[in-house]
Amino acid sequence: MQASNNTLGSRLSWSLLALRLTVFTVMAAWTLDKFVNPQHSAGIFEHFYGISGVSEMFTYGSGVLQTILIIAFVLGFAKRISYGLVFILHGASTLSSFPQYLDAFNNLLFFAAWPMWAACFALYLLRDADTRFTISK
Repeated sequence: MQASNNTLGSRLSWSLLALRLTVFTVMAAWTLDKFVNPQHSAGIFEHFYGISGVSEMFTYGSGVLQTILIIAFVLGFAKRISYGLVFILHGASTLSSFPQYLDAFNNLLFFAAWPMWAACFALYLLRDADTRFTISK
């Protein structure tokens, strides 16, 4: 039995909302970390991105920019830009962790980044269908 277009559209919009909210939740935790524990964020910049000597002001500044981005993302505002940037930033984070994947059994949690990156990709590709509780259709 085939679902009607209306039912399929409703299921799709709810599914995309669930993806958007869960990706936002993870990104919000990473963003909050920049404000709560800037030394941890500086360590991540150094260890995973090779950027040493990151100041607290830089960490706070990147946290402010990331806050603006993820709010736009969760609200569905400027989807091409906000969804695209979330996809790119999460991709950079996922790929910068490549050495952890080589020691898989000691770094299993790093593998959760891959399905999240796929969710970001799906949201970007289906951004025009992601209309539930967004401010731009």
